[in-house]
Amino acid sequence: MSRDLFGTAGIRGDVRDRVTPNLAVTIGRAAAAHAPADQPMFVVGRDGRETGGALADAAAAGLRSGGARVCRVGRVPTPAVAHASQGRHGLMVTASHNPPSDNGLKLFADGEEYDRTAERAIEEGVDADAGPTAWDRFGGTDRADVLPDYRAKVTQYARNFGAPLDGLRIVVDCGTGAAGLATPQVLRALGGDVVALNAQVDGHFPARESKPTPESLADLRAFVAKDAAGPAVAIGHDGDADRIVVVDGDGSVVHEDTILAVLAERYVRASEAADPVVVTTPNASARVDERVRAAGGRTERVRLGALHEGVAAADGEVVFAAEPWKHIHPALGPWIDGVASAAVLARLTAAEGLDALVDPITERPYRKISIPCPDDEKEAVMGRLAESLPAAFPDGTVDTEYGVRVELPDTSWLLVRPSGTEPYLRLYAEAEDVDALVGRAREIIERALEG
Repeated sequence: MSRDLFGTAGIRGDVRDRVTPNLAVTIGRAAAAHAPADQPMFVVGRDGRETGGALADAAAAGLRSGGARVCRVGRVPTPAVAHASQGRHGLMVTASHNPPSDNGLKLFADGEEYDRTAERAIEEGVDADAGPTAWDRFGGTDRADVLPDYRAKVTQYARNFGAPLDGLRIVVDCGTGAAGLATPQVLRALGGDVVALNAQVDGHFPARESKPTPESLADLRAFVAKDAAGPAVAIGHDGDADRIVVVDGDGSVVHEDTILAVLAERYVRASEAADPVVVTTPNASARVDERVRAAGGRTERVRLGALHEGVAAADGEVVFAAEPWKHIHPALGPWIDGVASAAVLARLTAAEGLDALVDPITERPYRKISIPCPDDEKEAVMGRLAESLPAAFPDGTVDTEYGVRVELPDTSWLLVRPSGTEPYLRLYAEAEDVDALVGRAREIIERALEG
């Protein structure tokens, strides 16, 4: 029986009782056994967490004892490992935006995160671990500096968009995470006047929590609001630089779905594809669909944490894929990349100004709430909601593939889905009168919980 180790973004948890060195060894060995080559090559990197070195050592030992060759790349952003895994495999030790007591493991093949099938194979390999391979089949090890090539590729890619930065003032809060090794350098290479805050890598995250939120970015927002030089845009990253939060020149956070809509529209307009597709997730705002349609494209949705699977399964040419805060730039590669998002957005800001980018986007009030639901009751409750929610909104368009999503004729919408990590149902809603929509939906959910 598989242990269901993988969540929506790899394996994460406390390093003392979940993501332990012992687990890292067995994950490494299972990954080596699952990789198709006779002696597969794995790039192994880590973010700046204090436990990253030990877990990277353990994962590398597992890979080598399973017959894989390992290339150690040290402390890097997650997208740098993904980029370096092209033509081979990758293992990143990171817990992204989790607290410093946590760590995690994420696997790549040819630049793309492992899909569900591959993850299940790794879980089965962990359960069936038979120990090391024969002594003469252990893999070797190399070391490489992948950051220069990664930064150069992102810099070159971003030049396809917008205009030269030419001294554009940009503030970047790296949160003492691995973004400090890439985003300021890329923006400076593009000609920006970059102020880098908390750019030293420190796994204790002493400056702020790793997750960039309006609250945790309070110092960045205050700095921007008081900066006499008037930055055009400010950016906050999480611990491994796969996520981005945007702050305007007044110190206000720009809604993540608005940034998603800005980028999606620009990618569709720039595409020469006959059928340009943007892949997003069920919790993404209808403002994304509106701007994509206006640009001549369409959206397809996939479950949270599975953008790469949605790209692979899409019917049409995918020009952009994103869930709130996390973006895939397919022309660069199939991985989530916050550094690339920062670079592309900076160039677009240089060309048009941030206000001009966001002005065409209609922002309606948005809510996200969590409703307690025991894990063992989620399936039955969601089954009841698949009938009761559409019945309550008969004029809505219903999608039940990833929870229950109802889109109404006035473009308001709601989504109910079970949490994959906690005993909750998540309710998302967007509407001019969002409180009324949430209240109506919550009544239906409460009845479904009662059975």
